[in-house]
Amino acid sequence: MTRVPGSAGATGLIPIDGGTRIGRLQEALEVSALLVTDLVNIRYLTGFTGSNATLFVPKTGSGAFFTDSRYAERAADELRSHGAVLDLRVLRTTKAQTAAILALTKRATPAPTRAKRATPAPALGLESTNVSWAAAEAWRSAGVEIVAVAGAVEQLRRCKDEGEIDRLTRACAVADDALAAVLSVLRERPSEQEFAKTLEDEMQRRGSEAPSFATIIASGPNASRPHHDTGHRIVTKGDQVIIDFGATIDGYHSDMTRTVHVGQPSRAHRRHFRVVRDAQAAGVAAVRAGVAIKLVDKACRAVIAEAGWADNFCHGTGHGIGLVIHESPWIGPRVKGRLAVGDVVTVEPGVYLAGEGGVRVEDSVVVTATGSRPITLAPKQLVVE
Repeated sequence: MTRVPGSAGATGLIPIDGGTRIGRLQEALEVSALLVTDLVNIRYLTGFTGSNATLFVPKTGSGAFFTDSRYAERAADELRSHGAVLDLRVLRTTKAQTAAILALTKRATPAPTRAKRATPAPALGLESTNVSWAAAEAWRSAGVEIVAVAGAVEQLRRCKDEGEIDRLTRACAVADDALAAVLSVLRERPSEQEFAKTLEDEMQRRGSEAPSFATIIASGPNASRPHHDTGHRIVTKGDQVIIDFGATIDGYHSDMTRTVHVGQPSRAHRRHFRVVRDAQAAGVAAVRAGVAIKLVDKACRAVIAEAGWADNFCHGTGHGIGLVIHESPWIGPRVKGRLAVGDVVTVEPGVYLAGEGGVRVEDSVVVTATGSRPITLAPKQLVVE
């Protein structure tokens, strides 16, 4: 495997210049102001990593960042490091924050025109996928006209910049190296949970902040369940084992799946693995900027259908990765749109045979103008040596 210099851990990361992100959001806004409450979106826009924050972004002018006294120093440091120029307000109560946001909303609401002499109600965009009905009603009760806004920040997050790709590449490298270090443990008859813990501990030792998600170790007949809950079954000779896991570096997640065989596989198991591996390779080969997303999915499914297992590939082909493990763009048979330069996506077809087992192979790749660049580099070996 070709390693990224300094890939283990977060040393020497390419800096992220977040100073333009709020400006780009303002350019895209179709409301006079947006209240950002999703903490992942807040981190993307401001660099803040705490657990309590609200971000007010007007269509024009300076925004305001709200948090409580626990995070006063952290917020100041992280906003400064990120390049986010905002009015930092540390308020102790929800009531005080609401009053401040209401005042800012009134200021951001356009003045009445000659055609419309009545003063309009203050208008505020809310992230519709992150705001409860109760919160929306509270703003209505305060006299605010609320506007549902979906995906405004998520769309900005989709295409990754150089600093983000650096973090994703390092997270993938940590996962690659950790798997190589512990794969032989499968011959020692661990339980699924024991092997998951061994793998997660090795990723942490190599610099991962946390697993990207709950590690999936699906052995033997359990491998026929795409999202098996890792359990107490003992991995034994003759098992197919699906290993689906990831590392996290500076908030950015990796995602990979390898399927291995403990001991010499049967002829049927070899064919099963070969079909999924070839389907995954066909999907990766279809990835490039400008391609219709559904064609990547189609490329994988065509190989599996030819093998007679069309009905046994029961999930989407992939998804974007970044500050969360599943984000835009999604790759599936009915997904509209096209891939773009800077998308970082997984390609992960699988074939699952009830009562027998399953195979899934997954890499993460960076979309380029002419194709893709893999950032998952772990070998696709079938047999555990």
